[in-house]
Amino acid sequence: MAKRLIPSLNRVLVEKLVQPKKSPGGILLPETSKQLNSAKVVAVGPGERDKDGKLIPVALKEGDTVLLPEYGGLEVKLAADKEYLLFREHDILGTLVD
Repeated sequence: MAKRLIPSLNRVLVEKLVQPKKSPGGILLPETSKQLNSAKVVAVGPGERDKDGKLIPVALKEGDTVLLPEYGGLEVKLAADKEYLLFREHDILGTLVD
């Protein structure tokens, strides 16, 4: 049974995107190819409050593809076969657009 995690404050739950080891034509891709440290946003928190108590919403939304720093994030295991990472919004480097 998979649990649903709703991040608190300005935290973002992401699932790392795994680069394929084979091309669509069946050619094996080398491990040394430069890969982006990207992930898909699974859930976002409501946001942070400023000093006046007003809510500052998170700029990301579920389904966005984001660029992550090389290190960081908190590993979260919700299902037996899936691992997720929890980041603060300001730790995410940017959004990747097709």
